[in-house]
Amino acid sequence: MTQNGNLKRRVRARAAKTGESYTAALRHIRQASPDHSDTKSVRLAVAQTSFFNDPRDISGLRASGMEMRGLMRDAHKAGTRLIHFPEGATCSPNKRVMSENGPREIGPSDWARFEWAILREELDATSKLAKELKLWTVLGSVHQLTPPHRPHNSLYVISDRGELVTRYDERMLSNTKISFMYSPGKAPVTFDIDGVCFGCAAGMETHYPEIFSEYERLEADCILFSTTGEMPSAAPAFAAEVLGHAASNTFWVSYSAHTPQSLVVPSGIAAPDGQWAARCPAGDAAAIAVADITIDRGNLARPWRRKARADFYAPHQVDSDPRSDGRNLF
Repeated sequence: MTQNGNLKRRVRARAAKTGESYTAALRHIRQASPDHSDTKSVRLAVAQTSFFNDPRDISGLRASGMEMRGLMRDAHKAGTRLIHFPEGATCSPNKRVMSENGPREIGPSDWARFEWAILREELDATSKLAKELKLWTVLGSVHQLTPPHRPHNSLYVISDRGELVTRYDERMLSNTKISFMYSPGKAPVTFDIDGVCFGCAAGMETHYPEIFSEYERLEADCILFSTTGEMPSAAPAFAAEVLGHAASNTFWVSYSAHTPQSLVVPSGIAAPDGQWAARCPAGDAAAIAVADITIDRGNLARPWRRKARADFYAPHQVDSDPRSDGRNLF
């Protein structure tokens, strides 16, 4: 049972015993934990990596793995506890490369073209390095399922012991992904590091505010959003949404994309005030940026906004419709 699994089990047990909601039970357990304090902090590195989209190319799979591990060593030297990589950090398969009718026509993906054995070797090497460096690692990868099921487009969460503790599967797939490539995920995923709760999102999910408000209800402190950055034209919208989600939910958002997108908007870490706390350099080079994710449990913004989003205002509302009372027109 993982650390995150134990926490969920305790929360569900308390909720069943007391009749509290999951959120209320989670808040109580965190407040009652021996290591609770008003302020928690985790040093996070966000990465931007080279874009690799042909899973038939063994040398490319090897190169992407080596690049990731080089950035992990950079993050370790910077004293980070967690490094966050883009969607498809190992490989983000191109829809035309994978199409059984391609490359001119986009059709169902032929996943037999993927060099799965090489991918597993690279993931194993990355997990071993995470253990060696004692570095939590979140990276995007295709997750193979038993045929004829299509794979998931996933984020792997590897602990500082080199163990796969959980996996997030992208839920809000694009039209091409759901039509020809992947199986959608079903649920949000959170995990804790040193008392800080992280959630995961991927692909184009920043376009869906309900994904982020759901994580706010689950008491997440920082959302790790991974995308490909295949089309740089999408970068400005993603960046604006990341800053907006951070400000409106009063949590941190880490935005990790590939280098083509960094030419327009580099990867970065958005603070709860809606400002960039750290950003990678703009350019075509793989890099990391580092920020301390500091959580102030005494901050009243999130509790107040949660209260306001409920029925707090209903008892205070009065009938002042000008259509029903001409005296109230001005």
